[in-house]
Amino acid sequence: MNVLVVGSGGREHALVWKLAQSARVTRLVAAPGNPGIARHAACVGAGVDDHDALVRVAEHERADLVVIGPEAPLVAGLADRLRVAGFAVFGPSAGAAALEGSKAFAKDLMARGGIPTARYAVFTDAAEARAFCRELGAPVVVKADGLAAGKGAIVCATLAEADDAIARCLERREFGAAGATVVVEEFLRGEEASFFAISNGTDCVALAAAQDHKAVFDGDRGPNTGGMGAFTPVAAVDAVAHARIMRTIVEPTFAAIARDGAPYRGVLFVGLMLTIDGPKVIEYNVRFGDPECQTLLAAMDGDLLPVLDAAARGAPLPDVERASRAAVCVVLASGGYPGRYATGVPIDGIADAGRVPGVTVFHAGTAERDGRLVTAGGRVLGVTAAAADVPAAIDAAYEAAARIRFEGVHYRRDIGRRRTAQEATR
Repeated sequence: MNVLVVGSGGREHALVWKLAQSARVTRLVAAPGNPGIARHAACVGAGVDDHDALVRVAEHERADLVVIGPEAPLVAGLADRLRVAGFAVFGPSAGAAALEGSKAFAKDLMARGGIPTARYAVFTDAAEARAFCRELGAPVVVKADGLAAGKGAIVCATLAEADDAIARCLERREFGAAGATVVVEEFLRGEEASFFAISNGTDCVALAAAQDHKAVFDGDRGPNTGGMGAFTPVAAVDAVAHARIMRTIVEPTFAAIARDGAPYRGVLFVGLMLTIDGPKVIEYNVRFGDPECQTLLAAMDGDLLPVLDAAARGAPLPDVERASRAAVCVVLASGGYPGRYATGVPIDGIADAGRVPGVTVFHAGTAERDGRLVTAGGRVLGVTAAAADVPAAIDAAYEAAARIRFEGVHYRRDIGRRRTAQEATR
């Protein structure tokens, strides 16, 4: 099969890396790709927002399957455009991608589908939003309705913080059009988990659960980022919890979006809070997470291509082999991220890091200039280790991370430690 992967980040590097291992792949192309992806696939210079160019690439490459990695082109309708052109696409339509593109839409679907989630209301008026915050009481969560690169959900410990979050969205317009509408919801207590399932429009299969670390500093301090690291498996998502999540959340979600006339073909990432009353939805994402994807695929046994292809074509889904390993991803970020940061900084030590057993270094924000690998984004690399259990994967990931050098490099030192602490108390 000829496979085209759309995207240029760490998630797409992990997808290309895994697909390259399939005996069924004859040609693998990425658009636009990155220097790490170029080790496994041919990279072509078409941006993820240039739908015309991406259709031309798919036609030129005679793609049998197109896998869309990022959320923005999905929300913008790239999957629809490619399907109209006759291609099999792994990725939901724009109608289904509204599950991530609009938090207000997603909450409304949950309400209609009886899917457990936090109490909420939707606002465009700042005064009304602040009044609802006082009705709920602190802590409270304020979310920009649209896409905000993983940074639009603001957890507010006090009503003063909630007032400021509302001002950031509705008055100062820090999130642009994405924050012109806000969802205000009650703060859920419990353990977070990210649950992944694949649908062919009719049926679905579960992949696994992972847990990410959003805050930039150790101990979950500081502003949220796109993700500073992740691990899998999640101790709290045992067989009983897994079955309950599928029965009460995942299957009803796919059924509800199908009733809306947008059958889902792709992967659904459900952000969950495991409360004392059971799992509840925090948010939906319509793509593999980043860096969760890196851990899921590093731990995954078997061939990824058959399930992606079946989902894209609406064909019966094959069984997915349960992962027999654990994996941990540690994100190496530019100094200053998620605020201002320098780019073009030379990177050394990746080859040395890759010599640690079980480690793969995924490129997220890199470029090549004058024959040297340099930084080109906030999140630069995802050092990912697969091992027999989470503690062993943590040790390998950090051994490898210590071998990589670039000026200003920053990474958390506690990725996965939450899991080991939880296991110690069980």
